[in-house]
Amino acid sequence: MAPSQVIVTNGGKQSVYQAFQTVVNPGDEVLLPAPYWTTYPEAIALADGTPVEVFAGADQDYKVTVAQLEAARTDKTTVLVFVSPSNPTGSVYTPEETAEIGRWALEHGIWVITDEIYQNLTYEGTRAVSIVEAVPELAEQTILVNGVAKTYAMTGWRVGWMVGPADAMKLAGNLQSHLTSNVNNVAQIAAAAALNGPQDEAEQFRLAFDRRRQLIVSELAKIDGVEVPNPLGAFYVYPDVQGLLNRSWDGVTPTTSLELADLILEKAEVAVVPGEAFGPSGYLRLSYALGDEQLLEGVQRLQRLFS
Repeated sequence: MAPSQVIVTNGGKQSVYQAFQTVVNPGDEVLLPAPYWTTYPEAIALADGTPVEVFAGADQDYKVTVAQLEAARTDKTTVLVFVSPSNPTGSVYTPEETAEIGRWALEHGIWVITDEIYQNLTYEGTRAVSIVEAVPELAEQTILVNGVAKTYAMTGWRVGWMVGPADAMKLAGNLQSHLTSNVNNVAQIAAAAALNGPQDEAEQFRLAFDRRRQLIVSELAKIDGVEVPNPLGAFYVYPDVQGLLNRSWDGVTPTTSLELADLILEKAEVAVVPGEAFGPSGYLRLSYALGDEQLLEGVQRLQRLFS
């Protein structure tokens, strides 16, 4: 791969923004599988595109199908957002699912923006296969986004990158030259050290996440009315909590996951993010990127509240 196909950015978020600015034109429709990270629809709108949500629920492990994408495709569809592992759900597409979606995008000439920031945080022997690995011919219409924030816990260093066809990267580079110029040199050197140095600490980091993942999934599953798909990537769990809605809890009857999150914060003093931030109501995102003891304490507070 030529250096002209890679741009180092101020965090993965800048890569996301620039990717949409590069390939989305006013009026273009962008297929956005939901649940989605909150920045995606905003970045699409900033590029004068129209996000088209394609929702997959817990019964599908939050993974969209080619049939769903095809049903949402119109003559204005130009881009697909593909994220595996996912924020907020932690879902990971299988190699076969990834290849099927990649071949569909290739067939219809649809650009793919794939955010691979959680690529190395997978569990139970799962590997997150890049869509351009699954379908190499798709490389000429794909922009990959990544960074050091998640694998190496380097969020504050603000180093990400985007990889794509040289002509698209030239456009993104022109934008960045007037937007932020380069990433600071100290952060770039630190990122290079993380990527090229020993990976022992990163692996211990991943194993700690795996232990906490198993803990939070098993404990949440003890709550009646909560459905918990098993996340195989990232560091989030995304339970379906529709079974807790429209029931009275400590004198309060939440009808949405936003109201449920408020109830949990007030009564259990636990902070969760409601599904409304990522798509439809009826879900909660919980992060297990914290200590084992605090994690268990937080879930046990939920168990007591909803017992």
